[in-house]
Amino acid sequence: MAVTQTQQLPAPFISALGEKYGAGLGQLAGQPFSQAQLGAVRPTVAPQTGLQQQATTLAGQVAPGGVAAYQPYVQAAGAAGTAAGTQLGLAGTGLAGAETGLAGLGAQYADPTFAGIQGAQATLGGVQPFIGAAETGLGGAGTTLGTAGTQLTGAGTAMGGAQQYITGAAGLTGTGAGTGAGSIADYMSPYQSQVIDTTLEEFDRQAAMRQQGISDAAVAMGGFGGGREGVMQSEYQAQSDKNRAAIEAQLQQQGFSQAQAARQADLASRLGIGGAQQQYASGLAGLAGARSGLAGQEAQFAQGQLGLGQATGALAAQQGALAQGYLAPGQFEAGLQGQAAGMAGQRAGLGQAQLGLGQYQSGLAGTTQALRQADIGTLGQVGAIDQAQLQAEEDARREYNRMQLYEPYERMGFFGQGLTGLMGGYPAQYQFAQQPNVSPLAGALGIASTVGGLYGNIYGKKD
Repeated sequence: MAVTQTQQLPAPFISALGEKYGAGLGQLAGQPFSQAQLGAVRPTVAPQTGLQQQATTLAGQVAPGGVAAYQPYVQAAGAAGTAAGTQLGLAGTGLAGAETGLAGLGAQYADPTFAGIQGAQATLGGVQPFIGAAETGLGGAGTTLGTAGTQLTGAGTAMGGAQQYITGAAGLTGTGAGTGAGSIADYMSPYQSQVIDTTLEEFDRQAAMRQQGISDAAVAMGGFGGGREGVMQSEYQAQSDKNRAAIEAQLQQQGFSQAQAARQADLASRLGIGGAQQQYASGLAGLAGARSGLAGQEAQFAQGQLGLGQATGALAAQQGALAQGYLAPGQFEAGLQGQAAGMAGQRAGLGQAQLGLGQYQSGLAGTTQALRQADIGTLGQVGAIDQAQLQAEEDARREYNRMQLYEPYERMGFFGQGLTGLMGGYPAQYQFAQQPNVSPLAGALGIASTVGGLYGNIYGKKD
């Protein structure tokens, strides 16, 4: 039976691409992954870092240095608390005995001889005014001595001020030669050179005019340029030079004399100021000496008052000694009871100290444990950060290996997507009809074409 078949085929270059795609896909499918390739993309877990291991070791230790490092401090605190309880109990017993003994001393003060103590107290009360007056007198003497000390200090300052003028005056003695402070040059007028130069310039100008007058007279007499004129000019020049040197020497001598006078006046002024300050310092020193003498008299008077007070106090002491003779047994008993009370107080203080030591050791245990936990936490946190970094590096290496392993498949997928897009954009380029003999292969191809799909479109029958 004759069969007419019509088939729409893609463009020839698409068919060629389809054949390459199919061949490449079959080749990839026939190449399974090796164990080495699968091991390269196997998920891995980064191991613990050294810091994490150290934190784990510290957390597992019992003592010393581990989580139970506080245990010795807790035990010591318990022992100190027990010792404190014992000492406080002994202190309570001692205080009770002291109270009983002191209660028996009250009857001793009912003795008539207790009036001796009262008399001694009255006598001591009479001593107080004399002691108070002595204190006032000594206070006044101290104030006067303080004022004298201030004035002596002022006198020393004034004397020190006079020294600089005396030292300066000593530098002004002698010839005054050389340069610097105290020399004649130091007192010379700063304008002397200007005065001398101006005077000599005026002298030279007048001399030139007079010399010109000689020449004019020679011209008038008809002897200009002759020997007589030359003699007159020579004599005039010699006399003029002598006069000029005399004027210059006179001006310098005048400046020197004025500098000497100024230097002598400065010397007298310095000595006068130094002498005045010395006199002022002497006056202050004399006033300070007078005040010091007054202070000595006041101190002697205060000593007399203090002696009277001491004598009165001695009388009171004798009266008190008489009373003490009557009170000696009771005082001895009171001393014993006081010692017992003091010992009890010491025991109580020792107990409190031991209790405080126990509390301190207990606090130290808590602090040690907290610091140890903080160290473990810090080591764990830093180690976890390091482990996270190592894990990220492991994941990055695995991802890189996976990308290399699947790169051919991804490339083949991109190829297939591009090929699918080309096939959707190209209609049938040509058609043909044939009448083949019916065969099982043709039936199979017909079934594939009926079902549709990428394989039937790509692998269509060629001419």
